[in-house]
Amino acid sequence: QVQLVESGGGLVQPGGSLRLSCAASGFAFSRYVMSWYRQTPGKERELVAAIASAGTTYADSVKGRFTISRDNAVNTVYLQMNSLKPEDTAVYYCRTIISSVYWGQGTQVTVSS
Repeated sequence: QVQLVESGGGLVQPGGSLRLSCAASGFAFSRYVMSWYRQTPGKERELVAAIASAGTTYADSVKGRFTISRDNAVNTVYLQMNSLKPEDTAVYYCRTIISSVYWGQGTQVTVSS
């Protein structure tokens, strides 16, 4: 079955960096768009970045700071997050859409001094 497993979250100081990973299994990974979303309490999940064969897309709030990439050889999508700000604090989720929408379990990112 489809599985998405995120890792790499943690506590970082403002201005710091983290790299999130999402290991995928159970489907033909290279064929599908992969996305990162984030959610804070009381708010809806918002798109952070997405990657497809045609290219990438980013939320305005993270452009120039975050980079999404994928390694189809190891079925993994990454989110490199630089110049982190307190407002980037959230649970970050990996997502793909095949016949249905699939989400990972999420990984907490906390940006605080």
